[in-house]
Amino acid sequence: MPAVTIATMTHTYVLTLSCPDRMGLVHAVSGFLLEHGGNIEEAAQYNDPVTGLFFMRVQFVCDRRDQGALAARLAAFAEPYAMRWGLHDRAAPMRTVIFVSQQGHCLNDLLFRVKSGLLPIRIAAIVSNHRDFYQLAASYDIAFHHIPVTAATKAQAEARQYEIIESEGAELVVLARYMQILSDDLCRKLAGRAINIHHSFLPSFKGAKPYYQAHQRGVKLIGATAHYVTADLDEGPIIEQDVARADHTDTVEDLAARGRDTESQVLARAVKWHSEHRVLLNGHKTVVFR
Repeated sequence: MPAVTIATMTHTYVLTLSCPDRMGLVHAVSGFLLEHGGNIEEAAQYNDPVTGLFFMRVQFVCDRRDQGALAARLAAFAEPYAMRWGLHDRAAPMRTVIFVSQQGHCLNDLLFRVKSGLLPIRIAAIVSNHRDFYQLAASYDIAFHHIPVTAATKAQAEARQYEIIESEGAELVVLARYMQILSDDLCRKLAGRAINIHHSFLPSFKGAKPYYQAHQRGVKLIGATAHYVTADLDEGPIIEQDVARADHTDTVEDLAARGRDTESQVLARAVKWHSEHRVLLNGHKTVVFR
């Protein structure tokens, strides 16, 4: 049997990890991968001086092998270092469920990017409290679930939503302008795997007609924030943000249009980095290996 060389290695994995910082961690991880036939293609690490934690993402290639067996060896390696780790098959698109209400710009953008091969996710289902986008879902051959939500039916609606997430084996839930507040219970169930997008203004305007409020105050910057969903409304760990300039000539409609574009771009970047396992949680913050 011919020897396995770098040229014949065809399978790529991503290893992510975090642990208390100590000397020799990069050497230990790279040594482990070498010992098990892995050739590193990409590596990034960060030492947080405040928390004393070490974070690392390694993309490596090797001959096709049993991921379960490799994970078992990783578990034994990681235990003395108190590592939290994940081993991911880079070839497997992340199964994703998208929630949306009646604003479709982020949904449209994500669907197009996936269709164009620009996002490594597989959209398994679209869930909405309105029927507006069932034809759009059908045009992409994606299951559409209409689940109305009222104060009286919220618990039953969320139970059905979570049932869909679990039955589809979704690793990621994207709130693409889903205009319902998730319960604390559902937020806990989706911790670390649900991403939300919302507008960002200086100063901040909440409630109805935020672009109207921003126009009334003459803001000079509008923007968007993508973050993980937590029970604290719009205060989860931030993944990505961006802004666009505004001036006195802009109408409310101009601000809203620019805001939609920014929201779509920021959400797409957050989804891409998450699905490529480039985002690691660091308490109430994130480490993003872009």
